[in-house]
Amino acid sequence: MRFRRIVTAALAALLAVGAIGTMTVMRRPALAGVAGAIDPGDFTNPVANPYFPLTMGTVLHYQGSEDGNGFRERVATTHRTKTIQGVTATVVLDVLRRTDDGSVAERTHDWYADDNLGNVWYLGERTATYTRQGRVSSREGSWQAGVNGAIAGIIMPVNPHATDAYRQEFLRGHAEDQAWIVQRSAHVTVPYRHLDHVVRSFEWTRLEPNVLSLKFYGRGLGIVFERDVAGGTELFRLVSVTHA
Repeated sequence: MRFRRIVTAALAALLAVGAIGTMTVMRRPALAGVAGAIDPGDFTNPVANPYFPLTMGTVLHYQGSEDGNGFRERVATTHRTKTIQGVTATVVLDVLRRTDDGSVAERTHDWYADDNLGNVWYLGERTATYTRQGRVSSREGSWQAGVNGAIAGIIMPVNPHATDAYRQEFLRGHAEDQAWIVQRSAHVTVPYRHLDHVVRSFEWTRLEPNVLSLKFYGRGLGIVFERDVAGGTELFRLVSVTHA
């Protein structure tokens, strides 16, 4: 009950400031301007962000469920890169499989880049969902900064603090995720282990206005726990970490 009151208060605050419709990066000095304003010169000496590290060869393994279906997920930071708007982005491969038959449900290549301050920018993704027979059923959600009006966003700011609010991605009608950090000293226990000093955020998209997700980001790991707290049933926990 207490958690529900926290969520309700958070939504009320967002609605009060109009954040759900128009959110961009908070104007703290540590954040390099408004999300989308890409300058390759800001990425010449990238600084790693501890809450969303892009350590090549690291593989995060998750288990979860959605709508009564079980899944396992493998998120690998690859050694591949992609140049987008003059910025060298790291390619992260995210593969979601159904647990009952092992078939691929979704495969996504995400493109991230650290800037010189330590903000992690999200420059796009190429995604596809699959039928159990292995056929592509949709590529909805794919986007690339600078193409067809798509704009880069921040996936994790440097030195995140409560009330930091920012747009993570933008392609109108296709990719409109946003985030609001509410705590950076949280504690969470997942199958991987117990974690302290965790960043907690609420995240949502205008494309699904009734769905609100809670995410926890661990130091040196990235996302360690996520679940829908309103409008959905998605739940994923970090199970193990390996190195390819």
